Amino acid sequence: MKLTIEEVARCLDVPLSTVERWIRQGRIPIRKTGGKCVFQKEVLEVWAKTHHLPFAISVEQNQETSDEEKLIDFSHAMERGGVFYNIKGNSPETVLMSAVEMIFVIPELKRKLLYQKLMERESMNSTGIGNGIAIPHPRTPSPDIIEKPVIFTFFTEQPINYRAIDDQPVFMLFMLLSPSVKVHLHLLSRLAYCVRDNEFLEFLKTAPDESELLSRIKGVEKVLD
Repeated sequence: MKLTIEEVARCLDVPLSTVERWIRQGRIPIRKTGGKCVFQKEVLEVWAKTHHLPFAISVEQNQETSDEEKLIDFSHAMERGGVFYNIKGNSPETVLMSAVEMIFVIPELKRKLLYQKLMERESMNSTGIGNGIAIPHPRTPSPDIIEKPVIFTFFTEQPINYRAIDDQPVFMLFMLLSPSVKVHLHLLSRLAYCVRDNEFLEFLKTAPDESELLSRIKGVEKVLD
């Protein structure tokens, strides 16, 4: 199946300008036909998976989900962010640097800004909430970095001293980015519900693959809804 550049932007859930930049940089697989860029859906899906990018919006979908629904959909925010494994670091500073560098969907300059904002928040109080989990996030909403809410999930290479409230080492991070306070609080409450459940915590300790984790999250969301 062939896709236009506009359809690709919708499928990857990124601005059109981002796809255009990837084309100029030779980062995304394309084929030019009659002066136009054409993308093969199957090839693009493989490429997106390799680069930990979401490919969740159906091109055939005729009715768009409202912006508000997209903003507050917990599982969609998780799926948009993706799951990353073996993140290196032995402190909040180094592990967050490694994590931010993995976020290919955010341009390099904005990744630097994101890191600064994350560290500003950590300097106020650790986002290590206990039980081996941290939820790093900027102190204020970040519409200058992302347009839609997203949760990036990171499993660390080794447990690290994150200065968490229970002094337990952290083995995974849910990095939460949101363009508004309302959505941030909504997603944070859903995350908190998940990580308070002992069974879910034990599941996380197995470092499940992305499909298993997202399936479990969707199940939780159904219960909450």
